[in-house]
Amino acid sequence: MKIVVAMDSLKGSLTSLEAGHAVREGALRADLAARVAVRPLADGGEGTVDALVSGLNGTRRRITVTGPMGDPVDCAYGILPDGRTAVVEMSGAAGLPLVEPERRDPLRATTYGVGEVLRDAIVQGCRRFIVGIGGSATNDGGVGMLQALGYGFLDGNGRPIPRGAAGLANLCTITDDGVLPELAQCEFKVACDVTNPLCGEQGCSAVYGPQKGAGPAAIARMDSWLARYAALAAQRCPGKADPDHPGAGAAGGMGFAFLAFTNAVLESGIRIVLAETGLADYIREADLVVTGEGRLDGQTAMGKAPVGVARLAKEYGKPVIAFAGSVTPDAAACNEQGIDAFFPILRGICTLQEAMDPDTARQNLAAASEQAFRLWRAARRQN
Repeated sequence: MKIVVAMDSLKGSLTSLEAGHAVREGALRADLAARVAVRPLADGGEGTVDALVSGLNGTRRRITVTGPMGDPVDCAYGILPDGRTAVVEMSGAAGLPLVEPERRDPLRATTYGVGEVLRDAIVQGCRRFIVGIGGSATNDGGVGMLQALGYGFLDGNGRPIPRGAAGLANLCTITDDGVLPELAQCEFKVACDVTNPLCGEQGCSAVYGPQKGAGPAAIARMDSWLARYAALAAQRCPGKADPDHPGAGAAGGMGFAFLAFTNAVLESGIRIVLAETGLADYIREADLVVTGEGRLDGQTAMGKAPVGVARLAKEYGKPVIAFAGSVTPDAAACNEQGIDAFFPILRGICTLQEAMDPDTARQNLAAASEQAFRLWRAARRQN
């Protein structure tokens, strides 16, 4: 029996590969002869660096960069074995969790640290980038990132504007004479699973500003500043600076910055990861595909990582089962998206803290896996 396991992380408990190996342990308890391939999985958000670096035998590099509120933060990114591909999560340098709730202020928050990470990777020889842009604390249109890469964003007196969305109020000119020359050789695959435009009622300021600490007045101001920034960008980068492009508003306008000023495409995060890991080659030869995540629910069915695996598996006519730390009633929609059966792993009443303990989660996942594979094996014998 050939089994392919591609588990998303159980956040707060197990990484993608840790969860995958727990499933493998259970499968081998049920059938020592089973051939189980464990592959990394992520959706382009938190855990993507960990999954791809660990799963593809890359290396991690940790540097100190400018955090979203200007304080230094340690940020890790990955370099894949080809030495040319970097895997970056913008949340590591500009993420909302890096800012205490009482300090959150998108008028001041900057993406400058993200640009510092990209610049470091470029210096290391990387020219191909996989960038997850979820979970940002910022609404600066990606200007901070671009400043770190050498673009000039100047006020009426030719001085650099302050960092953060508030700096856009003074923006008059965009220059590119200081841009890192190697940037022209770089390609960016940007993991983006939202379709918001840059501005307007569905733009980044209106939709995501409140969770980042912006009130109604600040939202209106930021939206107008971003519109003017987009107009200036269109003059500097004609044909590329489209504020209405689906995803331009992702991560406080980071999607727009990548599209307008770099050689970038916005793609579904799970599609990027599936392609990078070559999961289709493993599924093609498998008898059974296993996936899962911390919680299966209605959101999973809308295209999160486990459903991305299931849809790929169905292209090859493969059966799919999933494991999860918890399952909600609306997870039944996952059955319509290619997951043939799913199983919660909890084996008794416990607290959330107890359930999320890594050792407990590993034991529960392995035990649930063993019983599911015993059933699978018995059913195959009957046939």
